This record gives sequence, structure tokens and C-alpha cells, in this order.
Amino acid sequence: MMAAISMRSRAAIFLSLATLGIALVWIWAAASAAQSEARERARVVLFRNLPKLNGDHLRVSVVEVRYGPGESSSHHSHPCPVVGYVVEGAYRSQVKGEPEAIYKAGESFYEARNGVHLVSANASATEPVKFLAYFICDHDTPLSVPEPDSKPKGGK
Repeated sequence: MMAAISMRSRAAIFLSLATLGIALVWIWAAASAAQSEARERARVVLFRNLPKLNGDHLRVSVVEVRYGPGESSSHHSHPCPVVGYVVEGAYRSQVKGEPEAIYKAGESFYEARNGVHLVSANASATEPVKFLAYFICDHDTPLSVPEPDSKPKGGK
């Protein structure tokens, strides 16, 4: 009779452990799905250290920029650092001293302050482009200025 009780106890213990294992697998699967869902809702698209800025006068401006097919802007610069995010289409950019790049919808870019835009254009001849430009400024200034004069020293 003692052996029969032991068999029942072993079976109960085995059943309890199997149930616990199934519950743990279910909990792990639910947690993994929640983490995956959270990753899909939020993702880091750009990480960049900013230059030293005067914290007493910080402000941010967000500008929506649109270029029609084949459109571009003339050479210019931004006195403040800029973070861009392409909403639709493809944006072609080149800042003096850097290689030309094309950023597509969902991609971000960074521009240091006072970098001269040699290229700021729609990369497509058939589709529009739209991006958001986040300007982080610590002083009063226009957000965009024409390219500084490149006259030789002496003004000639």
C-alpha cells in the first residue's frame, strides 16, 4: 500500500511540474510578444550628442519641408543643429565636407550648425518628398540663411 501511495504522489508531482512548465512557457511567450510589440511601437531612429548649448535660451522649432518632384533649394546653412526625419519620399542632401546621402521615408539625419548645404533636394523626379526638420537653437536667429559669401580675403 505504501508503494501505491508513492506512485500516486509521484504522478501528482509530475502533473504539477508539467502544469507549472506549461504555465511558465505561456508566461514567457506572452512577455516576449509584449516586448516585441513595444519594440514595434517605439524605435530609436537617431542618436547623436549635441554641441554645447546655452540651456537658459533653448528652444526647438519643427518645420515641415516639402519638395515636389525634382525640386531643390539653393545653397544655405542653418545656424542651429538640425535633426531631420523623412515622412515620405526620398531626400537627397550634402553638407560641405560630407558625402552626399539619400534618406528615405522612416530615416533620420543630423546636420551640425553652420554646415553649408551644397545639396538639399528631392531625390525623385516623379514623387514628392516631405520631411520634418527639428531645429535646436540657443539664440535668436533665422532658421535658414543664404550661403555665406565666399569672396577672397581683401573683398576683391
